[in-house]
Amino acid sequence: MNEGWQNDDYLSILTQDESFSAMRTYRFEHYLPGYTLLGLRNWDYFIVMNAYGAIFTVPTLPLDAQCITPFTMPQQISLEPDEQFKGKIKWHVKPLVFGGDPMDETNGAWITHEQHAELVVWWNEQYWRAEAQHLSD
Repeated sequence: MNEGWQNDDYLSILTQDESFSAMRTYRFEHYLPGYTLLGLRNWDYFIVMNAYGAIFTVPTLPLDAQCITPFTMPQQISLEPDEQFKGKIKWHVKPLVFGGDPMDETNGAWITHEQHAELVVWWNEQYWRAEAQHLSD
């Protein structure tokens, strides 16, 4: 994984092998079939590519194709390493989609990539259960 600052964005760019492994771990086949995981942007967004080569970002929560937005990858990726953030992901303890406040300093925690994958899957399950319940009411 190559990670660091690219202008104002903190990017984590995956190798092809890391991408395939992460896609299994994050359950992309379930939540975002047809997309390839390229990396993370500013910890809250996955960078993904569709089958036609178009690149997008999508929130890690909810992981939903309806939430994708176009993203232009820098022509020249030259990441400036930052040891303070290496191997860490900022996570909102109470996710924003569930009413968490991004400005509340107590709502943030620094976690590992492995913890991130577990939390993304768990919270997406909660999100989709709540959506299903809402639709059935």
